[in-house]
Amino acid sequence: MDGRVLPAAEAVVSVSDRSFLYGDGLFESLPWDSGRLFRWREHWDRLTCGAHFLGIRIAWEEAQVRAGIRAITALLETPQATVRLHLSRGVGPRGYSPRGADAPRLILTVYPAPAMPPGGWPPIALKTCRTFAVATGDPLAAHKSANKLLNVLARAEAEAQGFDDALLVNTDGLITESSSGNVFWWEEDSLHTPPLTAGVLPGVTRGAVLDSARELDWTVSETAALPSRLCTSHGIFLSFSTRGLVPVRALDSQNVPTEARQSLLQEAFLRCCEREWEPV
Repeated sequence: MDGRVLPAAEAVVSVSDRSFLYGDGLFESLPWDSGRLFRWREHWDRLTCGAHFLGIRIAWEEAQVRAGIRAITALLETPQATVRLHLSRGVGPRGYSPRGADAPRLILTVYPAPAMPPGGWPPIALKTCRTFAVATGDPLAAHKSANKLLNVLARAEAEAQGFDDALLVNTDGLITESSSGNVFWWEEDSLHTPPLTAGVLPGVTRGAVLDSARELDWTVSETAALPSRLCTSHGIFLSFSTRGLVPVRALDSQNVPTEARQSLLQEAFLRCCEREWEPV
């Protein structure tokens, strides 16, 4: 923060910071492993693309940001962690207008990450969210903005009903993603995921999953679908930057089968990860 490494409790922002007041900012969460980052270029490009869309100037060179990541991860005593980049438009005059907010702030934070269990991440239960929906055609859906209230409320609703995560749909009723990950499902001889045009964040891990499936010469389809289509699928899983692939055991009140090819895809994904870790 401002070029200094601080304990999280001492790293505070102004009450006039626009990211605090309005969610006027962006963030990225990157997996870190023993001095390496996974697909840094994709994460950095997504952040800079989002900053351009929001009109926020990034006042730091890429090399400076990587040096900052090296500085905070050097203090870690664990081999795996999550690095978070948070870009705020900064402090400005009161009100929605961004005029006068010309000192953006980039804050790097690091958190120890739990190791994946030997048998992989345990399957989770999804609840379709009907209360909140992603606006069809909303250009903000393509950027990882700091305004995630819809995701927060959808997740809270699912957890209050005993589920692990929420399945989000858009205002046309089509599947988009979960509250924090991209969605995939299996049909006969193909792997499916919603298209970005449905209101889906272009997840970095999502891209790695698609690359891994194509490496196996499997048919991959970006498919616009209603939640009911998942009920007849051969299996569902989510992808996360921090956890990789996580299988789904239930959707709403229906059990979800386990697709035999899931383990093959997991192995291909781990090979992809091993190739694409790069030193900070």
